[in-house]
Amino acid sequence: MDIVVGVVGPHDLVADVATICEQQPSVRVERFAYAHESEAPAIVEANTRLVDAWLFTGVIPYTLAAEQLQRPAGYVDYTGATLLNALVRLLREGHDITRLSIDTLAAAEVNAVFTEADIPTDNLSALAFRPGVTSEKLVRFHRKNAAAGSVAITCVSSVYSELREDITILRLVPSWHSIQTSIRQLLLVTTNQVQEESQVVLGIVEAAPGSPELDGDVAAEAAALAGTAARYGDAQRLIVTTRGQLSAATDQLTSAPLLRRLAAGRSEARIGFGLGRTVAESEVLARRAIARARTHGPVSAVASFRHDIDILLEAGPEPTSVQSARQQPSIGVIAARVGLSVQTVQRLRDFVASADEQGLTTRDIAAELGVQQRTARRILQRLELAGFAERTGHLSLVSAGRPLTLYRLRV
Repeated sequence: MDIVVGVVGPHDLVADVATICEQQPSVRVERFAYAHESEAPAIVEANTRLVDAWLFTGVIPYTLAAEQLQRPAGYVDYTGATLLNALVRLLREGHDITRLSIDTLAAAEVNAVFTEADIPTDNLSALAFRPGVTSEKLVRFHRKNAAAGSVAITCVSSVYSELREDITILRLVPSWHSIQTSIRQLLLVTTNQVQEESQVVLGIVEAAPGSPELDGDVAAEAAALAGTAARYGDAQRLIVTTRGQLSAATDQLTSAPLLRRLAAGRSEARIGFGLGRTVAESEVLARRAIARARTHGPVSAVASFRHDIDILLEAGPEPTSVQSARQQPSIGVIAARVGLSVQTVQRLRDFVASADEQGLTTRDIAAELGVQQRTARRILQRLELAGFAERTGHLSLVSAGRPLTLYRLRV
Protein backbone atom coordinates (compact mmCIF):
# COMPACT_ATOMS: atom_id res chain seq x y z
CA MET A 1 0.00 0.00 0.00
CA ASP A 2 1.33 3.43 -0.96
CA ILE A 3 2.11 6.07 1.65
CA VAL A 4 0.65 9.42 0.62
CA VAL A 5 2.95 12.34 1.43
CA GLY A 6 1.66 15.89 1.23
CA VAL A 7 4.41 18.32 0.19
CA VAL A 8 3.78 21.91 1.31
CA GLY A 9 5.75 24.98 0.24
CA PRO A 10 6.15 27.63 -2.47
CA HIS A 11 5.37 26.52 -6.03
CA ASP A 12 8.91 25.99 -7.28
CA LEU A 13 10.18 24.13 -4.20
CA VAL A 14 7.10 21.90 -4.02
CA ALA A 15 7.81 20.72 -7.56
CA ASP A 16 11.46 19.90 -6.81
CA VAL A 17 10.79 18.22 -3.45
CA ALA A 18 7.83 16.23 -4.80
CA THR A 19 9.89 14.91 -7.72
CA ILE A 20 12.53 13.51 -5.38
CA CYS A 21 9.90 12.09 -3.01
CA GLU A 22 8.25 10.24 -5.88
CA GLN A 23 11.49 8.38 -6.51
CA GLN A 24 10.97 6.53 -3.22
CA PRO A 25 9.23 3.15 -3.56
CA SER A 26 5.57 2.94 -2.46
CA VAL A 27 5.24 6.71 -2.12
CA ARG A 28 2.54 8.83 -3.71
CA VAL A 29 2.79 12.61 -3.47
CA GLU A 30 0.10 15.26 -3.17
CA ARG A 31 1.37 18.76 -4.02
CA PHE A 32 0.15 21.71 -1.94
CA ALA A 33 1.76 24.93 -3.16
CA TYR A 34 1.14 28.34 -1.62
CA ALA A 35 1.81 31.96 -2.59
CA HIS A 36 2.77 32.91 1.00
CA GLU A 37 3.91 30.79 3.93
CA SER A 38 1.01 32.06 6.07
CA GLU A 39 -1.29 29.82 3.99
CA ALA A 40 0.33 26.61 5.34
CA PRO A 41 -2.00 26.11 8.37
CA ALA A 42 -5.14 26.35 6.23
CA ILE A 43 -3.69 23.91 3.69
CA VAL A 44 -2.99 21.31 6.38
CA GLU A 45 -6.33 21.76 8.09
CA ALA A 46 -8.26 21.35 4.82
CA ASN A 47 -6.35 18.33 3.51
CA THR A 48 -5.39 16.20 6.53
CA ARG A 49 -7.61 13.31 5.46
CA LEU A 50 -5.92 13.08 2.07
CA VAL A 51 -2.41 12.26 3.32
CA ASP A 52 -0.53 9.89 5.62
CA ALA A 53 2.30 12.34 6.33
CA TRP A 54 3.37 15.93 5.66
CA LEU A 55 6.71 17.14 4.33
CA PHE A 56 7.31 20.89 4.38
CA THR A 57 9.90 22.55 2.19
CA GLY A 58 11.28 24.42 5.21
CA VAL A 59 10.96 24.96 8.94
CA ILE A 60 8.78 28.09 8.67
CA PRO A 61 5.66 26.53 7.08
CA TYR A 62 6.20 23.50 9.34
CA THR A 63 6.19 25.68 12.46
CA LEU A 64 3.25 27.79 11.33
CA ALA A 65 1.14 24.66 10.69
CA ALA A 66 2.22 22.83 13.87
CA GLU A 67 -1.12 23.30 15.65
CA GLN A 68 -3.03 21.69 12.75
CA LEU A 69 -0.79 18.63 12.36
CA GLN A 70 -2.52 15.32 13.01
CA ARG A 71 -0.18 13.20 10.90
CA PRO A 72 3.58 12.54 11.04
CA ALA A 73 5.39 15.57 9.69
CA GLY A 74 8.88 16.80 8.90
CA TYR A 75 10.66 19.55 7.05
CA VAL A 76 13.65 19.85 4.74
CA ASP A 77 16.74 21.07 6.58
CA TYR A 78 18.68 23.97 5.03
CA THR A 79 21.97 23.62 6.88
CA GLY A 80 24.89 21.41 5.86
CA ALA A 81 25.06 20.77 2.11
CA THR A 82 22.35 23.32 1.30
CA LEU A 83 24.17 26.18 2.99
CA LEU A 84 27.57 25.12 1.61
CA ASN A 85 26.16 25.05 -1.94
CA ALA A 86 24.95 28.62 -1.46
CA LEU A 87 28.37 29.76 -0.26
CA VAL A 88 30.07 28.21 -3.28
CA ARG A 89 27.64 30.00 -5.60
CA LEU A 90 28.28 33.36 -3.90
CA LEU A 91 32.04 32.84 -4.20
CA ARG A 92 31.73 32.14 -7.93
CA GLU A 93 29.77 35.35 -8.33
CA GLY A 94 32.54 37.29 -6.57
CA HIS A 95 30.80 38.06 -3.27
CA ASP A 96 32.42 38.28 0.16
CA ILE A 97 31.03 35.28 2.07
CA THR A 98 32.50 36.48 5.36
CA ARG A 99 29.90 39.31 5.51
CA LEU A 100 26.44 37.76 5.40
CA SER A 101 23.01 38.10 6.93
CA ILE A 102 21.17 34.77 7.11
CA ASP A 103 17.59 34.27 8.20
CA THR A 104 15.65 31.27 9.54
CA LEU A 105 18.72 29.19 10.51
CA ALA A 106 19.94 29.21 14.10
CA ALA A 107 23.22 31.03 14.75
CA ALA A 108 24.78 27.88 16.24
CA GLU A 109 23.98 25.88 13.09
CA VAL A 110 25.38 28.59 10.81
CA ASN A 111 28.55 28.98 12.87
CA ALA A 112 29.09 25.22 12.87
CA VAL A 113 28.99 25.05 9.06
CA PHE A 114 31.30 28.03 8.66
CA THR A 115 33.76 26.81 11.29
CA GLU A 116 33.92 23.39 9.65
CA ALA A 117 34.66 25.09 6.31
CA ASP A 118 37.29 27.30 8.02
CA ILE A 119 35.43 30.53 7.15
CA PRO A 120 35.54 33.45 9.63
CA THR A 121 32.30 34.10 11.51
CA ASP A 122 33.01 37.54 12.98
CA ASN A 123 30.80 39.40 10.48
CA LEU A 124 27.92 36.94 10.22
CA SER A 125 24.43 37.93 11.35
CA ALA A 126 21.81 35.20 11.78
CA LEU A 127 18.16 35.63 12.73
CA ALA A 128 16.64 32.26 13.59
CA PHE A 129 12.98 31.70 12.91
CA ARG A 130 10.71 31.18 15.89
CA PRO A 131 7.01 31.88 16.50
CA GLY A 132 6.41 35.60 16.25
CA VAL A 133 9.10 36.26 13.65
CA THR A 134 7.31 37.57 10.57
CA SER A 135 8.51 37.98 6.99
CA GLU A 136 8.35 41.76 7.54
CA LYS A 137 10.81 41.43 10.42
CA LEU A 138 13.14 39.35 8.25
CA VAL A 139 13.00 41.98 5.52
CA ARG A 140 14.00 44.71 8.00
CA PHE A 141 16.81 42.49 9.31
CA HIS A 142 18.33 42.04 5.86
CA ARG A 143 17.94 45.71 4.87
CA LYS A 144 19.79 46.82 7.99
CA ASN A 145 22.69 44.43 7.37
CA ALA A 146 22.82 45.24 3.64
CA ALA A 147 23.40 48.87 4.56
CA ALA A 148 26.55 47.69 6.37
CA GLY A 149 27.78 45.78 3.32
CA SER A 150 26.42 42.28 3.96
CA VAL A 151 25.02 39.91 1.35
CA ALA A 152 21.66 38.41 2.33
CA ILE A 153 20.74 34.73 2.35
CA THR A 154 17.08 33.89 2.89
CA CYS A 155 15.08 30.68 3.24
CA VAL A 156 11.77 32.49 2.70
CA SER A 157 10.34 32.98 -0.78
CA SER A 158 8.27 36.04 0.21
CA VAL A 159 11.37 37.74 1.67
CA TYR A 160 13.33 37.03 -1.51
CA SER A 161 10.55 38.46 -3.68
CA GLU A 162 10.43 41.60 -1.55
CA LEU A 163 14.19 42.29 -1.56
CA ARG A 164 15.66 40.94 -4.79
CA GLU A 165 15.31 44.24 -6.64
CA ASP A 166 16.88 46.28 -3.83
CA ILE A 167 19.81 44.35 -2.34
CA THR A 168 22.10 41.44 -3.14
CA ILE A 169 20.18 38.42 -1.87
CA LEU A 170 20.34 34.68 -2.48
CA ARG A 171 17.45 32.36 -1.77
CA LEU A 172 18.42 29.00 -0.31
CA VAL A 173 17.13 26.01 -2.25
CA PRO A 174 17.36 22.64 -0.48
CA SER A 175 19.95 20.24 -1.81
CA TRP A 176 19.10 16.83 -3.23
CA HIS A 177 20.82 15.24 -0.23
CA SER A 178 18.76 17.28 2.27
CA ILE A 179 15.50 16.32 0.59
CA GLN A 180 16.49 12.65 0.44
CA THR A 181 17.41 12.64 4.13
CA SER A 182 14.17 14.37 5.12
CA ILE A 183 11.85 12.08 3.16
CA ARG A 184 13.60 8.94 4.41
CA GLN A 185 13.31 10.07 8.03
CA LEU A 186 9.66 10.93 7.49
CA LEU A 187 8.89 7.57 5.85
CA LEU A 188 10.55 5.73 8.73
CA VAL A 189 8.37 7.52 11.28
CA THR A 190 5.22 7.14 9.15
CA THR A 191 5.76 3.44 8.48
CA ASN A 192 6.25 2.80 12.17
CA GLN A 193 3.05 4.69 12.97
CA VAL A 194 1.06 2.81 10.33
CA GLN A 195 2.31 -0.47 11.79
CA GLU A 196 1.45 0.71 15.31
CA GLU A 197 -2.04 1.78 14.29
CA SER A 198 -2.77 -1.70 12.89
CA GLN A 199 -1.48 -3.35 16.06
CA VAL A 200 -4.03 -5.61 17.78
CA VAL A 201 -5.32 -4.26 21.10
CA LEU A 202 -7.13 -6.37 23.70
CA GLY A 203 -9.35 -4.71 26.29
CA ILE A 204 -10.66 -6.55 29.36
CA VAL A 205 -13.90 -5.09 30.74
CA GLU A 206 -15.31 -5.89 34.16
CA ALA A 207 -18.15 -4.55 36.30
CA ALA A 208 -19.40 -5.08 39.84
CA PRO A 209 -21.36 -8.30 40.48
CA GLY A 210 -25.06 -7.70 40.15
CA SER A 211 -24.61 -4.83 37.67
CA PRO A 212 -26.77 -4.64 34.56
CA GLU A 213 -25.80 -7.18 31.91
CA LEU A 214 -22.57 -6.14 30.17
CA ASP A 215 -22.89 -8.05 26.91
CA GLY A 216 -25.00 -5.55 24.97
CA ASP A 217 -23.09 -2.47 26.14
CA VAL A 218 -19.67 -4.01 25.49
CA ALA A 219 -20.76 -5.19 22.05
CA ALA A 220 -21.89 -1.64 21.21
CA GLU A 221 -18.56 -0.17 22.34
CA ALA A 222 -16.63 -2.82 20.39
CA ALA A 223 -18.63 -2.00 17.25
CA ALA A 224 -17.85 1.70 17.70
CA LEU A 225 -14.16 0.71 17.78
CA ALA A 226 -14.56 -1.33 14.57
CA GLY A 227 -13.75 -4.39 16.70
CA THR A 228 -15.42 -7.41 18.23
CA ALA A 229 -16.56 -8.43 21.71
CA ALA A 230 -16.43 -11.80 23.46
CA ARG A 231 -16.77 -13.33 26.92
CA TYR A 232 -13.55 -13.55 28.88
CA GLY A 233 -14.30 -15.82 31.79
CA ASP A 234 -17.47 -15.53 33.87
CA ALA A 235 -17.22 -11.92 35.04
CA GLN A 236 -15.26 -10.21 32.27
CA ARG A 237 -15.74 -9.28 28.65
CA LEU A 238 -13.10 -8.85 25.94
CA ILE A 239 -12.89 -6.10 23.31
CA VAL A 240 -10.62 -6.76 20.33
CA THR A 241 -9.70 -3.73 18.20
CA THR A 242 -6.66 -1.95 16.73
CA ARG A 243 -4.43 0.71 18.17
CA GLY A 244 -5.51 3.25 15.56
CA GLN A 245 -9.19 2.81 16.41
CA LEU A 246 -8.52 2.96 20.14
CA SER A 247 -6.40 6.10 19.78
CA ALA A 248 -9.13 7.83 17.80
CA ALA A 249 -11.84 6.85 20.31
CA THR A 250 -9.78 7.99 23.31
CA ASP A 251 -8.35 11.21 21.84
CA GLN A 252 -4.87 9.66 21.59
CA LEU A 253 -5.20 7.81 24.90
CA THR A 254 -6.05 10.92 26.91
CA SER A 255 -9.65 10.18 27.92
CA ALA A 256 -12.04 7.24 27.79
CA PRO A 257 -15.64 8.26 27.01
CA LEU A 258 -16.46 4.56 26.53
CA LEU A 259 -15.62 4.07 30.23
CA ARG A 260 -18.05 6.84 31.17
CA ARG A 261 -20.77 5.15 29.12
CA LEU A 262 -20.09 1.71 30.59
CA ALA A 263 -20.12 3.16 34.12
CA ALA A 264 -23.62 4.62 33.68
CA GLY A 265 -25.93 2.72 36.05
CA ARG A 266 -23.07 0.67 37.49
CA SER A 267 -21.24 1.18 40.78
CA GLU A 268 -18.05 -0.24 39.29
CA ALA A 269 -16.68 -0.40 35.75
CA ARG A 270 -13.08 -0.95 34.73
CA ILE A 271 -11.21 -1.51 31.48
CA GLY A 272 -7.66 -2.73 30.97
CA PHE A 273 -6.18 -2.30 27.50
CA GLY A 274 -3.09 -4.23 26.45
CA LEU A 275 -0.98 -2.91 23.56
CA GLY A 276 1.77 -5.35 22.63
CA ARG A 277 3.63 -6.61 19.59
CA THR A 278 1.67 -9.88 19.45
CA VAL A 279 -1.80 -11.01 20.50
CA ALA A 280 -0.27 -13.08 23.30
CA GLU A 281 1.69 -10.11 24.62
CA SER A 282 -1.38 -7.88 24.35
CA GLU A 283 -3.35 -10.34 26.47
CA VAL A 284 -0.66 -10.39 29.16
CA LEU A 285 -0.59 -6.59 29.16
CA ALA A 286 -4.40 -6.40 29.29
CA ARG A 287 -4.43 -8.56 32.40
CA ARG A 288 -1.81 -6.31 33.95
CA ALA A 289 -3.84 -3.24 32.94
CA ILE A 290 -7.07 -4.46 34.54
CA ALA A 291 -5.18 -5.30 37.73
CA ARG A 292 -3.71 -1.79 37.78
CA ALA A 293 -7.15 -0.31 37.06
CA ARG A 294 -8.50 -1.92 40.24
CA THR A 295 -6.00 0.14 42.25
CA HIS A 296 -7.36 3.40 40.82
CA GLY A 297 -10.93 3.18 42.05
CA PRO A 298 -14.33 1.79 41.06
CA VAL A 299 -14.42 3.55 37.67
CA SER A 300 -11.08 3.47 35.89
CA ALA A 301 -9.28 2.49 32.72
CA VAL A 302 -5.60 1.73 32.18
CA ALA A 303 -3.61 1.14 29.01
CA SER A 304 -0.50 -1.00 29.48
CA PHE A 305 2.51 -1.08 27.16
CA ARG A 306 5.82 -2.87 27.06
CA HIS A 307 8.66 -1.69 29.31
CA ASP A 308 6.25 -1.50 32.30
CA ILE A 309 4.50 1.64 31.02
CA ASP A 310 0.94 2.14 32.26
CA ILE A 311 -1.26 5.10 31.31
CA LEU A 312 -4.36 5.98 33.31
CA LEU A 313 -7.22 7.07 31.03
CA GLU A 314 -9.68 9.49 32.59
CA ALA A 315 -13.39 8.79 32.19
CA GLY A 316 -13.54 12.52 31.57
CA PRO A 317 -16.32 15.12 31.84
CA GLU A 318 -18.91 15.66 29.17
CA PRO A 319 -17.41 16.13 25.67
CA THR A 320 -17.97 19.91 25.63
CA SER A 321 -15.52 20.42 28.49
CA VAL A 322 -12.92 17.73 27.73
CA GLN A 323 -10.66 20.08 25.83
CA SER A 324 -10.65 22.78 28.50
CA ALA A 325 -9.94 20.17 31.15
CA ARG A 326 -6.93 18.95 29.19
CA GLN A 327 -5.49 22.41 28.72
CA GLN A 328 -4.80 22.96 32.43
CA PRO A 329 -4.10 19.52 33.97
CA SER A 330 -3.04 19.53 37.60
CA ILE A 331 0.36 18.18 38.52
CA GLY A 332 -1.30 15.44 40.56
CA VAL A 333 -3.41 14.31 37.60
CA ILE A 334 -0.41 14.17 35.29
CA ALA A 335 1.67 12.27 37.85
CA ALA A 336 -1.09 9.71 38.41
CA ARG A 337 -1.78 9.19 34.73
CA VAL A 338 1.80 8.60 33.64
CA GLY A 339 3.23 6.97 36.78
CA LEU A 340 5.71 9.70 37.72
CA SER A 341 6.21 11.40 41.08
CA VAL A 342 4.61 14.78 41.72
CA GLN A 343 8.09 16.20 42.33
CA THR A 344 9.30 15.03 38.90
CA VAL A 345 6.31 16.56 37.13
CA GLN A 346 6.79 19.82 39.03
CA ARG A 347 10.45 19.99 37.97
CA LEU A 348 9.42 19.33 34.36
CA ARG A 349 6.79 22.07 34.53
CA ASP A 350 9.32 24.56 35.89
CA PHE A 351 11.85 23.52 33.25
CA VAL A 352 9.38 23.88 30.40
CA ALA A 353 8.51 27.40 31.54
CA SER A 354 12.13 28.50 31.12
CA ALA A 355 13.15 26.34 28.13
CA ASP A 356 13.76 27.36 24.53
CA GLU A 357 10.61 27.43 22.38
CA GLN A 358 12.11 25.08 19.79
CA GLY A 359 11.48 22.12 22.10
CA LEU A 360 13.29 19.74 24.45
CA THR A 361 15.32 16.60 23.81
CA THR A 362 16.07 13.52 25.89
CA ARG A 363 19.45 15.07 26.56
CA ASP A 364 17.83 18.21 27.99
CA ILE A 365 15.48 16.20 30.23
CA ALA A 366 18.27 13.92 31.43
CA ALA A 367 20.45 16.90 32.37
CA GLU A 368 17.62 18.70 34.16
CA LEU A 369 16.45 15.67 36.18
CA GLY A 370 19.92 14.23 36.74
CA VAL A 371 19.07 10.87 35.15
CA GLN A 372 20.43 8.78 32.29
CA GLN A 373 19.17 9.47 28.76
CA ARG A 374 17.53 6.05 28.72
CA THR A 375 15.44 7.07 31.74
CA ALA A 376 14.65 10.45 30.18
CA ARG A 377 13.51 8.67 27.00
CA ARG A 378 11.11 6.51 29.06
CA ILE A 379 9.73 9.60 30.80
CA LEU A 380 9.10 11.32 27.47
CA GLN A 381 7.52 8.14 26.12
CA ARG A 382 5.08 8.03 29.04
CA LEU A 383 4.20 11.69 28.58
CA GLU A 384 3.77 11.24 24.82
CA LEU A 385 1.50 8.23 25.20
CA ALA A 386 -0.65 10.15 27.67
CA GLY A 387 -0.93 13.18 25.42
CA PHE A 388 1.29 15.47 27.51
CA ALA A 389 4.14 15.58 24.97
CA GLU A 390 4.38 15.63 21.20
CA ARG A 391 7.22 15.35 18.73
CA THR A 392 7.87 18.59 16.87
CA GLY A 393 10.93 17.78 14.75
CA HIS A 394 14.61 16.95 15.04
CA LEU A 395 17.69 18.78 16.26
CA SER A 396 20.64 18.22 13.96
CA LEU A 397 23.93 17.61 15.76
CA VAL A 398 27.16 19.35 14.84
CA SER A 399 29.04 16.12 15.48
CA ALA A 400 28.27 12.78 13.87
CA GLY A 401 25.26 10.90 15.15
CA ARG A 402 21.51 10.61 14.77
CA PRO A 403 19.49 13.85 15.16
CA LEU A 404 17.80 14.23 18.53
CA THR A 405 13.99 14.29 18.57
CA LEU A 406 12.46 17.55 19.77
CA TYR A 407 9.42 17.38 22.05
CA ARG A 408 6.88 19.99 23.12
CA LEU A 409 5.68 19.26 26.67
CA ARG A 410 2.24 20.22 27.98
CA VAL A 411 2.74 19.76 31.70
